[in-house]
Amino acid sequence: MKPLFCLTTTSVLACAALFLTLSDASAKNDDALNPDRLKTIAGMLPDAPAGVGRPIADRASWDVLAANAAWRGVVKRAEGLLAQPVPEQPDDLYLDFSRTGNRTHWQNVAFERRGRLVILTLAECVENKGRFLPKIEELIAAFCAEKCWVMPAHDRRLTNFNGKFIDVDLASSALAWNLATADWLLGDKLDATTRKRIRASVERFVLGPCRAAYLGKRRLDGWMKTTNNWNAVCFAGVTGAALALSESREERALFVAAAEHYSQNFLNGFTPDGYCSEGLGYWDYGFGHYVLLAETIRQATGGNLDLMARPDVRGPAMFGANIGIIGGVSPAFADCAVNARPSPLIMWFVNRRYGVGLRDYDRLDIRGALGTLFEAMICGFPNAASETNPPAGDVRYEAGIRSWFGDMNILISRPARGSACRMGVALKGGHNAEHHNHNDVGSYVVVIGKVPLLLDPGAETYTARTFSAQRYDSKLLNSFGHAVPVVAGKLQREGRDAQAKVVRKEFTDAADTLVLDIASAYPCPELKTLVRTFVYSREGDGSLTVSDCVEFTSPQSFGTALITKGKWQRDGDGRLSVSDSGESLRVQITAEGGEVMIESEEIHEDAPVQPTRIGLNLKAPVTSATITMKITPR
Repeated sequence: MKPLFCLTTTSVLACAALFLTLSDASAKNDDALNPDRLKTIAGMLPDAPAGVGRPIADRASWDVLAANAAWRGVVKRAEGLLAQPVPEQPDDLYLDFSRTGNRTHWQNVAFERRGRLVILTLAECVENKGRFLPKIEELIAAFCAEKCWVMPAHDRRLTNFNGKFIDVDLASSALAWNLATADWLLGDKLDATTRKRIRASVERFVLGPCRAAYLGKRRLDGWMKTTNNWNAVCFAGVTGAALALSESREERALFVAAAEHYSQNFLNGFTPDGYCSEGLGYWDYGFGHYVLLAETIRQATGGNLDLMARPDVRGPAMFGANIGIIGGVSPAFADCAVNARPSPLIMWFVNRRYGVGLRDYDRLDIRGALGTLFEAMICGFPNAASETNPPAGDVRYEAGIRSWFGDMNILISRPARGSACRMGVALKGGHNAEHHNHNDVGSYVVVIGKVPLLLDPGAETYTARTFSAQRYDSKLLNSFGHAVPVVAGKLQREGRDAQAKVVRKEFTDAADTLVLDIASAYPCPELKTLVRTFVYSREGDGSLTVSDCVEFTSPQSFGTALITKGKWQRDGDGRLSVSDSGESLRVQITAEGGEVMIESEEIHEDAPVQPTRIGLNLKAPVTSATITMKITPR
């Protein structure tokens, strides 16, 4: 059958030209794709394109999925959308960001529009009566009529909006994959005009620009070379769309080869021991899409190309298991939410693929993952993880009493199993040029039971300021909003050279000691030394002692801080307590070389958490001093 729409550069007659173009690009650029690898991958792929999941015509497979409890409400949710008009997304809404810096106004409408495609398509596949098709086609027509698919926040100069250049971003690549998946699932149930629109728009906004970059006809997009979540997210969307839509096997091989080659950059963003400096929330997002990308390619190549089998994947894969403190709490380092948790879906997938024994996820049913259309299809139908049994016998993975990410000087210290200790801590060295960086060298989190009483307040609501030269005007993103010193009235500076250096570390069953030199984080010429010492004890209920020892060449002001979203009060001379959600702790404060005064300030930024900064400041300038805080459960 003649395809509805053929990409002219990938017709059978143009395959030889594609290989020649790639060979020429490879000769000019060491980072270009290898044409021999492209040929090898082409041999792994089927003749016809295929998306993830099963087409609507495969009723046996869909009837099995529809019987799952998580899917029972899909049709009802879709019914509620039938009478609702497609949310309007006028030009003026897109331009709101460039005028005001607000990201959420456009995003709320765009995500609502795009989310409806998921529910309506799934409902049609479950029911198979055709009553959701008109609304689906109306939505698709609306998407294809948009001037551009990138988010306004990624189009600051409005080059996409004005048609001067086409970038590919997180939003456009995801929309392309969702549309391609809808086309794959519904097939001829969609009218020919709708299917042509999908192909034309996906080609224009996503596949065309990427193909040109892969073949050396335009520069590589920044996300192709970056080491953060953009790489994995965009490659997943672009590659998934190409595998579902591109008629030419060689063309699909080009997109797979590019994903294989350039996604290594994403893995390079993790330290060798698997630490993700973007924080847990972006690990969920970025590594989660790496998993989706790997599984999509594995299925497309019949299992012959498995990106999860790379030797440097296992460390990043285990980050979600190793970053937890206690009680299900993880530190909100970087642009992360205070309540962030590792994605159960990713943890389940990692557990099955690597057989590590994450017992909490053994029996998880992921078939109800309905976030995106492509995610629902990968999770709802057989995949490499679902076809692998959990490890048998006594195989059980536990992070143990500590996780030491030595490449970034990050320590997670926990109680021993079965002990009386109720405290866990996260101690951060790091540097101030991390992905989604906060100026937080030397910060820490204290958890009692399941409550982070002293915490990193996490991310603010994104605006134009967040990713601009004014980023550290935010009191949540600069060091004022973190439990670190203020030195001679100065906050920490940004940059890779502002880093913690390990002076000494000693880890035992009873206690973990970490001594960090954090002086380089402060732009203070009078500062001679600044050493922060952490001692975490597992004895009794547990304790954390934090000591800051400072020396100056001339008298200077000095203070440190505690950060909490709970309530605090003085408990007498040199003591205070903090309580939240039924848990509390006591802080005993002592000082050598000066007298401490306690001053608190509520930090008000546009953010989910409005924390209190409890400043512990020396009353007079000093040339040397030590402030010590002993923190214990109360």
